[in-house]
Amino acid sequence: MANDIKIIWDDDLAEGDIQFDNGDLVREPGLETAVLMSLYTDRLADIDDILPDSQSDDRRGWWGDLINNTNDDQIGSRLWLLERATTTTETLVDAKFYIEECLQWMIDDGVCQDIEVEVERQNRDDGSATLAAKISILKSDGTTTAIKFSDLWDAQIGE
Repeated sequence: MANDIKIIWDDDLAEGDIQFDNGDLVREPGLETAVLMSLYTDRLADIDDILPDSQSDDRRGWWGDLINNTNDDQIGSRLWLLERATTTTETLVDAKFYIEECLQWMIDDGVCQDIEVEVERQNRDDGSATLAAKISILKSDGTTTAIKFSDLWDAQIGE
């Protein structure tokens, strides 16, 4: 597998960016950047999706999908639909589905063999709760990479 440009995640800013090393872009042989791009690019909401802002009809979506001829090959996730949701059992089910949906391309394109997603509600010390996820990717060479998100905006990458 070729090395891709690596997105470096900044927990404090809750954003990713590229970096340079000796005048060249930092690269990575793993799948972390592909997962970050898939999760944190907003996919176009389906017509029947309930939008988080009832005052807006903005279904978001990645601009590149405007020229896409097929609706079943879109970039990104619909996790943004949950931005105002509480962490109920239904939210956990929806989050798991949205994560699996946005990563399905990796299986379809032969980038990996399988992907397992676990989501859970994690209670914080202040009484609030957050949505956490663990994504396990079975690569084509038989090795597994696990990526953990403590609140889906705080990327923690590990094996």
